[in-house]
This record gives sequence, C-alpha cells and structure tokens, in this order.
Amino acid sequence: MSLEDVHVRLICNELGLDKKAVRSALLLLTDGATVPFIARYRKEQTGSLDEVAILNIDQAYKKLTDLIKRKQTILESIEEQGSLTPSLKTKIEGCWNRVVLEDIYLPFKRKIKTKATIARGRGLEPLAKIIMAQNTSDLKSSCKKFITNDVPKVDDACEGARHIIAEWINENAQNRSRIRQLYQKTSILESTVVKKKKKEAIKYTDYFDFDEPLKKAPSHRVLAIFRGEKESLLRCKITVDQDSAFRIIADQVIKDLYSECGQQISMSIEDSLKRLMLPSIETEFKNKAKEKADLEAIRVFQNNLKNLLLEAPLGNKITMAIDPGFRTGCKVVVLNERGELLINDTIYPHPPQKQIEVSTKTIVKLLKKYKVHAIAIGNGTAGRETYQVLKEAFDKTNLADKVQLHLVNESGASIYSASPIAREEFPNHDITVRGAVSIGRRLMDPLSELVKIDAKSIGVGQYQHDVNQKLLKESLDNTVLLCVNSVGINLNSANEYILQHISGLGPKLAKNIIEYRKSNGSFKKREELAKVPRMGKKAYEQSAGFLRIKNGVNPLDDTGVHPESYKIIKKISKDIKQDITHIIQNEPLIQKLDLSRYIGEKIGMPTLLDIVKELKKPGLDPRGEARMVKFSDSVNSIEDLKEGQILHGIVSNVTKFGAFIDLGIKDSGLVHISQITNRFISDPSEELAVNQEVRVKVMELDVKRKRISLTMKDLT
Repeated sequence: MSLEDVHVRLICNELGLDKKAVRSALLLLTDGATVPFIARYRKEQTGSLDEVAILNIDQAYKKLTDLIKRKQTILESIEEQGSLTPSLKTKIEGCWNRVVLEDIYLPFKRKIKTKATIARGRGLEPLAKIIMAQNTSDLKSSCKKFITNDVPKVDDACEGARHIIAEWINENAQNRSRIRQLYQKTSILESTVVKKKKKEAIKYTDYFDFDEPLKKAPSHRVLAIFRGEKESLLRCKITVDQDSAFRIIADQVIKDLYSECGQQISMSIEDSLKRLMLPSIETEFKNKAKEKADLEAIRVFQNNLKNLLLEAPLGNKITMAIDPGFRTGCKVVVLNERGELLINDTIYPHPPQKQIEVSTKTIVKLLKKYKVHAIAIGNGTAGRETYQVLKEAFDKTNLADKVQLHLVNESGASIYSASPIAREEFPNHDITVRGAVSIGRRLMDPLSELVKIDAKSIGVGQYQHDVNQKLLKESLDNTVLLCVNSVGINLNSANEYILQHISGLGPKLAKNIIEYRKSNGSFKKREELAKVPRMGKKAYEQSAGFLRIKNGVNPLDDTGVHPESYKIIKKISKDIKQDITHIIQNEPLIQKLDLSRYIGEKIGMPTLLDIVKELKKPGLDPRGEARMVKFSDSVNSIEDLKEGQILHGIVSNVTKFGAFIDLGIKDSGLVHISQITNRFISDPSEELAVNQEVRVKVMELDVKRKRISLTMKDLT
C-alpha cells in the first residue's frame, strides 16, 4: 500500500501527531527499520518521536491496511451481485470507519434462509413497500392482492411483510447508528449466576446479581464477568431501555402510529429490535468492551513486565543461588561471573531433617572456596525460612558484611527449568539444578534470564489468560524488544536468547553470532559483525548501535553511538586536536563543544545531543545496581503478622484494582487502590511500579484463606 496523503492524514488525526513525522516513521517502518532503531537513530526524520508513538503509528497503519483489504473484499462481493453503483462505490471507498463500513455492506451480505428471504420468495416485498410508504387507507384490500397458496390469509401477508420491514429497519445504517449512540450513553452491564451452579461459582459471588453502567465498568470487572460467562457460571448481558430504542426508530419511520400501516411498522420495529438489531449491537458492544478491557489489562501487564525486565542487575560477580525446599532440601549452585555453573549441592536446613549446622557449614565452605559476592534465594516455598537460617548464621560471623543476601522473585523459574532452552543449556542436570541457576542469573542480570521465559509465566499480569492472546503476545514481544534495546547488550557475553531481541537480528542471526564467537573468539570491533553469516547491511545497520564491545579496538564500540556517526566524532577530534580516548568521559571538554558546527543534511541537534550524552558516560547501564531489601526479621510466615504492623515490602504486581506486595514471606499482601494514597487515583500504576520498595501497614488478616490486606495511607 502506498503512503497516500489520506492514509497519513487518518493516522495523524487518530494519534494527534505531526504529518511529516508520521510519514517519515511509516516510510522507515515499511523499509524494514525497527521501532528501537527509528526512535534512537532517526530522530531528525521523525521529530524525535519516542518508541510508544512509533509503535502506535505502526499499529494504526496495520489496522488501516486491514480495513483497505476489507473494503476491497466488500467491493468485489457487491460487484459480483451486480449491485455496485458508482455512488455506492464512492461511499465505500470514502469510508474509514470499520463499523460504518459493515453497516453499508449489511444489506448486500449473502444471507442464509431467513424469515425475510422466505417472505420475499412468496412475493411479499411489494406489500412491505406499500406499508412503509404509509399512503393507503385500506391496508386489508392491499393485502388481499397477495393471497396465494403459500400466503392463504391477510394476516399471513401482513406477517411476511413485517419480516421484510424488520430486516430493512435492521439494515438501515442510520437506525443502527442511533441505537449505538443509545448503547454508548446508557447501556448497562448485567450479570447473574447460573442457578444450578451457585456453589461452583462461589468465587464470582460479587457478580451473582450485578449491574453497572458499561461506560463506568473497569477493565478487571469486565474481564471477571466475561470469564464467569465463558466458564458457564454467569450469564452476562449488555442492555438498554427497550422503550427508548423503540422511540428512536419509530420517530424516524412512522408517520402516524395509530394508522393501520403505523401499527404494522410498530410491530416490525419491535420484532427488528428484539430479534435482529439489539442482539447484534449487544454482541458488538460486548466485543468492544472485551477489546477495551483487553487493551487495558495488556497495558498493565506491559508496564509490570517493563519494570521487571529493567530491574537493576548485580552484574558479573560470582553468585550463589538457592532454590529452597522443605522435605526435598534446598538446591545450591555457584555461578561464575558469566553465569556458568561451577558446582551444585543440596542442603537440608528445614524439617524433617533440620540439619542447620551441617547446612550452614556447607554454605560457608562454598562461599570461601569460590569467593562468592552474593547469594540469591528464591522467594517461594521455604524461601523466607532459608533466608532467616543464613542470616542468623551470618550474624554470628563476619560474613554479613561481606556477602549480600537477596530474596529473588522466582515466578516462572520452574517453567524455564523444564523448557527446551534449559535442557539444551544443562543436559546433564535435573530441573532443580536448572531452577537454582535461573534464580542466580536473575539476580546477576534479570533481563538476560527473563527473556528465556514466556512473559505470561512471569506472574506480573492481570487476567492474562482471558485477553486476546495474539495481541498479548505481540504487545509483550514489543515490550521485551524495547527493554533489551534500551539497555544495550554486551556482544561478547550475551546469550543467543537475548541477542535475538536486538533490533534487526532474530533467532537465526543470534545463533550465527554465537557460533562465530565460538569459532573466532571475542569480537574486537563492531565491524566484525559484517563477517557473521547472513549479516546483511540492513541487519548490521539496525543492530550495531545496540551491541557493545568492552575493551575493544575502538572505544566508541562500548557506547550507544551508532557506527554511522563515528565520522562526526572523528571530525570533532580533529577540530579540537584531541584523541577520541581523551574526549570520552572528559565532561569539561565535551561541554565546550560547539555542536552547531556539526549539523548537516543527515545529522541534526537531537543526534548530536545523544552522541554527547554517550561520550560523557559511555556504556552506562540505565538500570543502576541491585540493592538488598531488608524484610522484617520477626516475620517468616503469615502467622507472624499482626494487624497494625508496619513492614517493608516490594511491589510484585500492579493491577487495575491495586498492587500485590512481597513481604518476604510466601503469601503476598494486597494494597487495594483505595488504600494506596489519600488522593483519588484511577490507576495504581500512577503511584506504584513492580520492584518498587514500599512501607505498608497490615489492615486485615485472614490466615485460613491466606489473605493479607494492606494500606499505605497514614503510616506513622
């Protein structure tokens, strides 16, 4: 599809963006450029549009392309029927609203056998036209002319004509538009329990007899009700006032409600609304409500996933990891600076064995032998108990000041440990060892480890199994892509699973890079990428700026400066008579540069400012450094909690109705949206983000149901 002005204009109107910027972004996208590359290295063309804006442009363009294909299908269908007039063709070609387009097409859709088609087959369409014209004073006489073997009575003729009129009313685009407006303004979302399944539906108690204006229903409530309906536990309807709907249509088509024709049309309207239009538009609004709720739930998931992926890493330090367990013991592994497994063992510090002394001696021995910097402990079953055993042992020695103890979110580690990726990495170890390795690597570099796991398994979503799965996957893939490229990846240490998310690469090129590295050793400069099999000019252009080389030949290769801009830095170096190595990190010198001298046809101030930022702090990891979170020493399980107790916690998941808080025990607490702040907020993500450290107070406890209600308000 060519980028015609109308298409660019439509996207600009939808997104409220500049026409030139949208056209440039679309040209780059259709030429194969990725969103991260465009946002980072093509700011001059797009007016510095960010990743979100470019993604929105891309999605709007795809929707527009689908609409154009649909219009072509409709035009071909109507033309085959011999019904495509020049005015109808113009009307369809000029329509850019999917709902309106389908309304235009509705009268021409090939129909299965309906009451109206049967009536037409019996020759009753002329009678329907007479009734609709409403200019006869003797309807009975008119009806008698249509009496046949198939239509033996006047009442039969009227009934058949009404079926045809009902279909006309339903297929009238203006009628449908007016009823949609009624739904938009006044529709009610209703749910009731299936009476025979009350016990089974106990988790949906709040929706057993529920109603709420649809436009006010939050996404999590819509998804909950629709899930209940899908499980055949709830019945769900979206309704409007029937009398209001009747009057809207009647005011347009009936001249005299009390005339014979008026009475027939009145019955047709009631039939059309009940049998055709209202069910159709109700389904339409159900789909729209579901789509809106899906988008909101996916947005929440994306935000949570982004914060989790961009969690600060410990870095390349020797790390011990423990996958805790009670009866089966705690699996212990030690990883080197590159995350490679050095040794694995099992300890049994908890009942029934309760070998605390033996277990701590084993840990201390491994710590000293391998000079371990930090310990990562999974936060699942027995996690807090294991943490406490080690903390008490460390407090008795000088290890507490030398070795960091981290409780690590282990959601999805079991998924990884049983995956083909884990089996390929550790073919000679069982899933418990693989799980422990994953926990350790999550502390060292959360991004590199989490990209190996299906994002839906990480445990930071809301109704993720109920939303549109194709849209969810696409959105989460985009989130991973943006996160990976915003950080930048060490070309010589990155695994193939994170490399494949680099702009312009993908699984095949990522594997080829790993194979090239194995055969030829570490990359010394970015230019070597061109030697990787199947690495074309386009892939190199898209990926090079996001790949870093530590201690390489060219110091610029460890920055976010794209190789295409190296010549600018060389010119700066020549102009100020300073070597590039002397310019890098020399902030006083960089501050004195007159950047305006280097603005050219293809490079402008936005790119120059980015170059300066990279020169000041090359290779800076935007994620910062991992820090230890200190949970309460006196709380090891939900039984240790007391109402009114104030605790430190970590936000583990943000939803539309509140946030779940990791308190360092197996069971998370919930801060309802109303308990986050004294101000009114409509979205918890306005205040909280996954991995944020918070102070909370215990409001209510339900130990049997494992429910902890928390508040962040009025903490003293």
